[in-house]
Order: sequence, then C-alpha cells, then structure tokens
Amino acid sequence: MTTSQTGRLRSRLSRLEDQFPGCHAEIVGGTIVLVPLQPFHGRTMWSVVHGLAAQLGPEWACISDVAFPFTDVDELCPDVAVVPRSEADRNLSAYSPDLIELAVEGVSPSSVRHDYVVKDRLYAQRGIAHYLISDPYRAECTTMWHPGPEGYRGRDVIPYGKPVELTLEIGEVRIETDELPIDRETRIQGPDR
Repeated sequence: MTTSQTGRLRSRLSRLEDQFPGCHAEIVGGTIVLVPLQPFHGRTMWSVVHGLAAQLGPEWACISDVAFPFTDVDELCPDVAVVPRSEADRNLSAYSPDLIELAVEGVSPSSVRHDYVVKDRLYAQRGIAHYLISDPYRAECTTMWHPGPEGYRGRDVIPYGKPVELTLEIGEVRIETDELPIDRETRIQGPDR
C-alpha cells in the first residue's frame, strides 16, 4: 500500500470515527471494526503508558491510536505502541509496523476475539517481538513473545495485582497492575481460537 493510499484510508477512518463519537476504528481482516471506548479502557491504557514512559529512556516513546498498515486488508491501531522517539516526533497519522517494539491492547467486550486471536497472529507474523493484552474483565494481563507464522509461541498470564515484567530489546520494563480497573459486572465470551 502506498503512502498516499494509506493517507486516504486513514482519512476515511477518521471521518468514520467522527460520525461515531466514542468509537475507535481500525481495519482487521479487511473489515472495518468500530470499538466503543469505555472509561476502564482509558484508565487502563493511561496507567500502562504512564508506567512504560517512565522506564523507556529518551530514545523510545509510546504512541496511541495511530494507524499501522500491515497488509492491503489490515490496518491496525494499537491502543499503545512503543516506537523510536525520532519516528513518534514526526507526528504522522500512519507508521510502519516494523517500528513497533511492543504492542499493547486493552480488551473491550467487542474486541475479545480480535485482541486474543486475530492480532496475536498479525502482530506475530509481522515479527513484532512483544505483545501485551490487558483484560479488565478477566483481571489479567497476557504477555506474548517469540513471534511465529501462526502467532506467538511464548505466552504468560499474569493476574492483576502482580507486576508484568517484560524483557524487551530496549531493556527491562515493569508494569504495575494493582491499580488497573476491574469490571466485575460485564460478562464477555472467551476468544474462539
């Protein structure tokens, strides 16, 4: 996909988000997906970004909700992506997925399958070394590493209350989970594999 095609696509998705306030739009498997955002999602991502940013050093930055065109039919917008600061400072609306050191997604009721199954495969196929899912409905984080063609081959599940410790190429990071919000009211279906 060319830069101009990506720009046009992102422009269309931005207009779609404008028509549906409170929703985040991305293209997964060739389908436009609108995910309604809820307060727990925002609080979770803010906490993760705050924890990461304090540990990354000056060469790396967290960016949020910008497009990463993966294929002709997949344009993902990770809730948080750790990328080189020099790239983040370019202030673009779309970036190459090859820049992502860590992708982070926060689960919402409508994103369960996408976060656990589809994005697991897409991030891994692209060679993104680490993927973290924060799930307020299960009160746990899932860390994934060792990407392969069918998904990540390494996986740990950490219950909220215990720290998530990641060994990234850029160094060690620790994300505290004891303050992450837990939704005990909403019942969601598990991901179909």
